[in-house]
This record gives sequence, C-alpha cells and structure tokens, in this order.
Amino acid sequence: MTDATTQMGQTTAPQEQMEDMSREWNYHPELPLDNPSIFKWPPNPAYLAGWLARNWLTLSERVLMLGLALLLYFFFYPSLEAAQSFALGWIAQVYVVNFAIIALTAGTLHWYFYIRKGQGKRLKFERREQGKNNSLWNFSDQVKDNMFWSLGSGVAQLTLFQVVTMWLMANGHTPTITFASNPIWFLAFLVIIPMWSAFHFYWVHRLLHQPFLYKRVHALHHRNVNIGPWSGFSMHPVEHFIYLTTLCVHWVVASHPIHLIFHIVFQGPGAAMSHTGYEDLLIKDKRRLALGTFYHQLHHRYYECNYGNQEMPWDRWFGTFHDGSPEATAETRARKKRMFG
Repeated sequence: MTDATTQMGQTTAPQEQMEDMSREWNYHPELPLDNPSIFKWPPNPAYLAGWLARNWLTLSERVLMLGLALLLYFFFYPSLEAAQSFALGWIAQVYVVNFAIIALTAGTLHWYFYIRKGQGKRLKFERREQGKNNSLWNFSDQVKDNMFWSLGSGVAQLTLFQVVTMWLMANGHTPTITFASNPIWFLAFLVIIPMWSAFHFYWVHRLLHQPFLYKRVHALHHRNVNIGPWSGFSMHPVEHFIYLTTLCVHWVVASHPIHLIFHIVFQGPGAAMSHTGYEDLLIKDKRRLALGTFYHQLHHRYYECNYGNQEMPWDRWFGTFHDGSPEATAETRARKKRMFG
C-alpha cells in the first residue's frame, strides 16, 4: 500500500495514520481521496475531455450498460406499440427480462469474485467474507437475504416504473424523440442520465438517512457493511420506490425507449456492479473495468458521509465528504452522534 501523497494543496498524512488505515482495510486507494468531480471550478476543458473519453470512448462500465440497453431494446423488451394498453403478456415479458438481467449481473459478479474467487482479495476493500449463520439476515445468510430483496421487491418495482413509463410513452402522454428527429439531444441525454441519477440519489439518500426513515427503512440496506454484488439492489420496498423515482424524469423530459432502458440498467444491474466490494476487475493483472469505489465503501462503513458519488460535488459542498482520513472519520462519527443521539 502506498503512502498518501500531497494532492490539491493538501498536506501529506502522517505515516502512522496511513498505517492505521492499512490495518482497517484490505485495500484502499491513495488517500486522502482526490476530487474527481466534473463540476470543479473553474472548469478545466482538458479534464472534462479526459472524463468524457474514459467514460464513453473506452470499454467502460457505462459503455457496457449502453450496449446491454441496446441489446434489450432490439431483442428482448416488448415494443412501444405493444404497450399502448395494459396487458398481462407484455408486462410479464418486461418482468421476466428484468428478473433475468438482475439475476445474471449480480449472480455472475458474485460467482466470479466470491465463489470462484477470480482475483482473490486483490483490490477488495474489506478483509471479511460475507455474513453467514447470523440472525441479522433473513435466512441467516447475507447473500440469500440480499437476493430475496433484490429479486422480490426490487424487480417488481423496477418493472412497475418501466411499465408505467412505457405506457405513457406509447400513448403520447410524455414527450418522446428519435435519433433522427433530434440526434444531438439523443446523445446528450445518454451522457446526462448518469448525472441526473447521481443528483437524484444524493438527495433521496440524505432523506433516507433522516432518523425516522433510516430506522424503519434504510437500515435494511445498511446491514450490508461488507458489501457484495447482491447488496446494491437489496432494499426495503419503501426505499426501492423512493430510489426508482429517478425514472420519473422520462415523464417530463423528451426521451426515447433506449434512454429509459439505459436508465433501468443503470439503476438495477448497475447497482450490482458498483457494490462488488472491489475497485476494479483485473484481467491478466491489469485493471480493465472500474467497478466499486472506495468513496461509497466509506459510506457503508461509516454511514453519515458520502451520500452521493464522486462525480457530483454535493458531499463536498454540503460538508458530508469523507476523504478516507482519520480526521474525516472522527467528524463523521460526531455527525452520526448528533443525528441519532
């Protein structure tokens, strides 16, 4: 593990503090965490161009999710014409496809990282294995518990939002576009959807951390301190509903079914990818695909910090950013004590 170095004008962390962090984690990136937000001020055109290239011009997580969305649109989901009236056939088709993509994504990642142990513990944040024989979990098993909530309430509510949105699109109750009618907005909205998702997630996530909702709803997801692929979409039904209201943007903003499906993939299978518990997928000892982030891993360890993601500046702007340092841990614990007593 390398020592933290001076970044962005910050002073190098003391050696003993970095050694403490190395004892706490199996792996962590260089600390303190830098600010990778695309909303830095003043704007940096070179940084923005690099961010765009990394996310959209290479084999990135987003490119893979867009590829899956195109595959689903052309070959698996029903057409908008079929969605003009509510009917069991096409609704069941949407449900089965959603069940399959959640199960295959989370299941494949869990098999590779936790059953086959495809890269051992390299780039794994936590030392511990996932929980078993513990009454904290339904079925006394963390993975089975997470599967139950993901494939039960999760798939059902994802399907509900998708079915309603498809019906609205099919009947002209929400604005729609095609690539031919508006190619610039068509491509731009694909880039904007993850940003909108991050904006929405920060604010609903902060809402879910208010003591009343946290104790009754969000605590179910936060039983996953040591996260895995099945943890990402494992939530209380009320949280699933709140989390998936991000899809309502398609009710008011002009979009195409491909945008909706990309958004579906981003919220469902994407949650499994971002909760693998590993920073990157290694192939022949080279980092080939970014997966989880230490930024969000800190949230699962310390709770009242890093409510959003690294791309958006909200945690930094509103004082809830944890940069991985012992000082940030102390501040986060004090915030939690003020919130919950």
